[in-house]
Amino acid sequence: MEFNKIISVTGKPGLFEILSQTKTGVIVKSITDGKRFPITATHNVSLLENIAIYTYEEEVPLAKVIKNIADKEDGKETISHKESSNKLVAYFSEVLPNFDEERVYASNIKKVIQWYNSLVKAGFDFSSLIEKEVVSEEEE
Repeated sequence: MEFNKIISVTGKPGLFEILSQTKTGVIVKSITDGKRFPITATHNVSLLENIAIYTYEEEVPLAKVIKNIADKEDGKETISHKESSNKLVAYFSEVLPNFDEERVYASNIKKVIQWYNSLVKAGFDFSSLIEKEVVSEEEE
């Protein structure tokens, strides 16, 4: 399972791995139960690789944040995404100390933690994220 093939689909719980492309969309497989189904162009899809978390200086790629959580937890599950907002924010500030608290909401943190735990359950190899940490500077 490659990080650059993992997506989130609005309105569908969990994460999905892109298997192949069709004329009208993509075929995906749920990383939790392995069910396969098509996602059409009408679905709102987010590639995890393209998501970043705001800090006061820059935007940190989600891959780096997930790698930080994996390093902190030794690749095991972390706190539940159902914890209180205060606990989630406190935990997230340990993982990404300088995150922008005005632009990163508790609901965003909840989603990141839920995704991380889903990846752990699916047996994702977090060491593969080391190669992906190199961030290309955006042209201004």
